[in-house]
Amino acid sequence: MSETSRFSWGPAAATGVGSMPGGDAREAARTVMGTLEALPHLPELPARGPGADMIGRTAGMLVELYARVEPSGWRLGDRPGRDTARARSWLGEDLDALEEFAQGYAGPLKVSAVGPWTLAASLERRNGEAMLGDPGACRDLVASLGEGLRSHLAELRRRLPGAEPVLQLDEPSLTAVLLGRVPTASGYRTHRAVDRAVVEGALRELTERAGAAGVPVVVHSCAPDVPFALLRRAGATGVSFDFSLVTERDFDALGEAVEGGTALFAGVVPAVPPAASSTQPASAGLSDPAGSVMGVRSLWRRLGLSPESLAASVVVTPACGLAGASPEYARRALAHCVSAARSLADDPE
Repeated sequence: MSETSRFSWGPAAATGVGSMPGGDAREAARTVMGTLEALPHLPELPARGPGADMIGRTAGMLVELYARVEPSGWRLGDRPGRDTARARSWLGEDLDALEEFAQGYAGPLKVSAVGPWTLAASLERRNGEAMLGDPGACRDLVASLGEGLRSHLAELRRRLPGAEPVLQLDEPSLTAVLLGRVPTASGYRTHRAVDRAVVEGALRELTERAGAAGVPVVVHSCAPDVPFALLRRAGATGVSFDFSLVTERDFDALGEAVEGGTALFAGVVPAVPPAASSTQPASAGLSDPAGSVMGVRSLWRRLGLSPESLAASVVVTPACGLAGASPEYARRALAHCVSAARSLADDPE
């Protein structure tokens, strides 16, 4: 297969991570669809409150598992309540807005949900402890999430028949789960590290379910020490990460991922503007698209990878979600990602 046709989004693609600032779903959908032509995404607007946050949004997708908001976070309950209804309502509003501004769109379109291990580390059982501490509960969660994602993707296809869904699983807590760093409810201890084979198996179950429906899966983590090799073995089509956190110990795994056909969603654009100084405005970091991906080019050369594969293998993104930025900066950041991705194609050397 040629470099230009390996992934549904094609070469020189850019996309957002997921979250956008503010609470106006129509404005967020307009911005995304008007800026990200190669790989737009369904925006998330956590500023609206519980149920629009990443955990609540995904909890609302679960099948036969229901969660409610407690002072400590989201906790499982016996039946759907107002918090579940609110989460589903927010998601419906987001889909309505996307449908309005994506009429006639044909091509890849990314939707996000929290992955099983970050969800297990965040959702509480009835006793207040995370689901992570109960292997049986984790298995039930994976099954429920898989069925909920199937319904979500089917709804997207119903609303936008020309869309080719791409599923992003957000796993910012994955490394903490693997290293046994997720705190218990008391805060005095941590949950035992989950065996890597178990973590990989749960992720593979979801990637295989999605793959059977023709949906590629990208796993996102903006935390340090992303387990690139594990995610590749689990069947991830792409791995999304904060490029500024990559260290030399990641180089071999990154090279193996690219050579194995895994896409790299490189977060190179700051999710919030750097602080302004007396000599530079806060937006100064968005003035040089080619400079934003200079580190990616350098990594490619260091790994000895083919320059021709660069634009095909790398998708340019913000370092993380844009919920903490201003609407103006979010628009500029996404447009900057698009320009930076084009520069990789124009000058891969």
